[in-house]
Amino acid sequence: MSDVTPGGRDESSRETGSPDDSGAVGSQNSRHERLTATATPGPKNSLWHWTDAKHPLRIVVNFLVVQLIKFSPILRVKTWLLRRLGADVGSGVSLALSATPDVFWPELVRIDDDAIVGYDATLLCHEFLRDEYRTGEVVIGEGAMIGAEAVILPGVQVGENARVAANSLVADDVPPGATVAGVPAERVD
Repeated sequence: MSDVTPGGRDESSRETGSPDDSGAVGSQNSRHERLTATATPGPKNSLWHWTDAKHPLRIVVNFLVVQLIKFSPILRVKTWLLRRLGADVGSGVSLALSATPDVFWPELVRIDDDAIVGYDATLLCHEFLRDEYRTGEVVIGEGAMIGAEAVILPGVQVGENARVAANSLVADDVPPGATVAGVPAERVD
């Protein structure tokens, strides 16, 4: 008999944390192990219950501040505003135009020193599913580079000096110094 995680994955087939034969980065379960799942009541999907997750006024304030972060051309203003939302932002961090931190849980974003988050990249710290929502910290390591329009999913850790190619979907951790690309992102270096 096998154990099934809250994400529906079979624990008996869990990987050890190294890339699998398909080249996918990290363990298939690593980010899922770091997520907090919260069940939602009722017959509709969990997004119908978002007001139970966060107060609507908090979301309005977060949304407005995130819009300022996205469209301000001044890097110091962007990082200052992101810190005001509770994110842990190091020195020398660059957020390109349209880079979008999570609106619901910006306090779960951590961007270490000298990291670059490219044009229209998205850092998601939550995912609303059918019967639950999940939250998890997104960590962008020191000197890491996130390409334009990349999406980083909740619970993912991008290692120090790692590189994520443009238009990639990062569903697993990226080891320090690695380069990943694709949907889902796979190691290419």
